[in-house]
Amino acid sequence: MQNREESPEIKLIALDMDGTLLNEKGEVSDGNRKAIKEAIEAGIKVVLSTGRTRLTCRDHADSLKLDSYLVTINGGEIWGPDGSLVERNPVSAELISWMWDLSKEHKAGFWAVNSEKVFRDEMPEDLLSNEWLKFGFNIEDDAARETVLQTLAERGELEITNSALTNIEVNALGVNKANGIKRVCELLGLTMDQVMAVGDSLNDISMIRECGWGVAMGNAQETVKEAADAVTAANTEDGVAAAIRKFALKKQLS
Repeated sequence: MQNREESPEIKLIALDMDGTLLNEKGEVSDGNRKAIKEAIEAGIKVVLSTGRTRLTCRDHADSLKLDSYLVTINGGEIWGPDGSLVERNPVSAELISWMWDLSKEHKAGFWAVNSEKVFRDEMPEDLLSNEWLKFGFNIEDDAARETVLQTLAERGELEITNSALTNIEVNALGVNKANGIKRVCELLGLTMDQVMAVGDSLNDISMIRECGWGVAMGNAQETVKEAADAVTAANTEDGVAAAIRKFALKKQLS
């Protein structure tokens, strides 16, 4: 693990899930679980900040006994400690329809998230009457993916990231994990300077850059490592636990 300077006092830890908190089996390791418990006992809030929906992250939050907010769908939704919806940031149905057409044009796999469920490689007949939150492309071919990225960027109305090297994730412009964490900080009476964010992909880069201390996983995309204040171990090596203990709890690691 490396770091460029001393981390600030941390009051909130924002954790990405896939490729970060979760190991190769999609589970929270005992090591990460213990470090999160130590952080909570030290009075630090722990928030999951994920591209997943609430349905696919709530069980993990419950198992970790988290009593704070959830930032889901890359900031598309924010959920309160009591399970109530605090904020929802939709993508217009017209833009979703346009991206669906774009996926068909480039023969790309896709998924789309509305307020109720995740659609994979299919869409409902009443597409325009749904409340949409995110659209994603799965594109193995580098040239095709670059073409789609350029087309999306030229539209100028979208927040474009990824959660893996072969996919593209799209939210409404300005909807990202950093702004989700800012909203949580407002609700908790904290500042972004008091937050440590940990992640591995482009959908984590906004919070890694804008929080007081940004940590990239050892398995993170290189762009994410370059944006971070520090790099920890990989998600298969309890990298989250190491980051929590070194930068938030200020423990000396052997």
